[in-house]
Amino acid sequence: MFNRRSLLAGSTLASLAAVSKAAMAALPEPVIQTSPDTQAPLVPPNGRPYNPVVTLNGWTAPWRMNNGVKEFHLVAEPVVREMAPGFKAHLWGYNGQSPGPTIEVVEGDRVRIYVTNRLPEVTSMHWHGQRLPNGMDGVTGLTQPAIPPGKTWVYEFVARRPGTFMYHPHADEMVQMAMGMMGLWITHPKAKHPLIDEVDRDYAFLLNAYDIEPGSATPKVMTMLDFNLWSWNSRVFPGIAPLVARQGDKVRIRIGNLTMTNHPIHIHGHEFMVTGTDGGPVPRSARWPEVTTDIAVGQMRQLEFVADEEGDWSFHCHKAHHTMNAMGHGVPTMIGVDHSGLAAKIRQLVPDYMVMGERGMHDMTEMSMPLPDNTAPMMAGDGPFGPIAMGGMFSLLKVRRGLKRGDYSDPGWFQHPPGTLAREVGDAPPAASAPPPAARASDVEVQVRKPQGHHNH
Repeated sequence: MFNRRSLLAGSTLASLAAVSKAAMAALPEPVIQTSPDTQAPLVPPNGRPYNPVVTLNGWTAPWRMNNGVKEFHLVAEPVVREMAPGFKAHLWGYNGQSPGPTIEVVEGDRVRIYVTNRLPEVTSMHWHGQRLPNGMDGVTGLTQPAIPPGKTWVYEFVARRPGTFMYHPHADEMVQMAMGMMGLWITHPKAKHPLIDEVDRDYAFLLNAYDIEPGSATPKVMTMLDFNLWSWNSRVFPGIAPLVARQGDKVRIRIGNLTMTNHPIHIHGHEFMVTGTDGGPVPRSARWPEVTTDIAVGQMRQLEFVADEEGDWSFHCHKAHHTMNAMGHGVPTMIGVDHSGLAAKIRQLVPDYMVMGERGMHDMTEMSMPLPDNTAPMMAGDGPFGPIAMGGMFSLLKVRRGLKRGDYSDPGWFQHPPGTLAREVGDAPPAASAPPPAARASDVEVQVRKPQGHHNH
């Protein structure tokens, strides 16, 4: 929950430096959030007004005004993040969470951010995509010394252009980002912008990935490719909250990618336009309708659409293995293999042994196979018609008529109008002819052509 302690009088430090003891006494108290639930949008209590975002399974950092400067306080520290019900990870993050709180400001705001390091090693803070003085860019050894453990540093600059940006360390980046150190930064336009439309609902989240072995809690930071948990804001389905919209609402979704691979993000039932990147708003002449857009590493994409179709619509990464949890990369394909006799013999030694993959993997969603402690099921989540059989980067766009403005609560499952639900009509008709027998190894013809010379290289 929020820890809203009193915010004390402020400092007027105007450059990047270690904060003195006198200045420390005037720091804004950091606000801590430990709930994994999506928090309500933070309506600005002071400063210039804007339409706030909703961070999926996250929150927006409060600030204080100090002589016209917006002051924030981020604390880099070890955190415990619930990635799904019954599954918690030991990560590094900011202010009690991974990702850290979203920072929301207005174009032209002067912003001062205190960064306290409570990690066991040095860190820094890079403001991904921002236009700012070189000495505020946060690259350890290049634009600043590292922030030692137990120290607080301050960054200050003007938010010069509107858009969606990110923050993360540039110090031992391989470890610190693999441990979950990242967050979102939103700069709202100061006035009506010709390329930035007003929307009714504005969602934001980050793509991140972890390699956490079943039964453990700490990521393997040396993993480069074979991650087993693909997450949105460090949550995996069924732990990812739905995106709720009233029918007819104009919806914006801001997505930043800080994983090690690209993600084709796909929405059902609607078409969207890519209206912005971390480079700024996209010219209207360069937009076209899509249902899937690829977000590369280090990129941000801003999607906009009108939620005009009622229902519970899937919203997910279209890489199939990114919609599963706790995956193993050495599992053989057993489709079509009858190993029932072998399974019976194994059960004499291992009573809980269960056959996997003989008919595909969907049966796994209905099995009550015991799992190691602190592990998310590979495919989980129950829908109104049974197991959804998805995990990882998967959620729902829930569109309903009659919702109140600002109502983000889960409306429950969609009630389909009569005649609009797919239904069973009978048994499968008999096959027209028997399928050909499986090919024997001796039936497979392979022709080998050896390269001659080097003219083709």
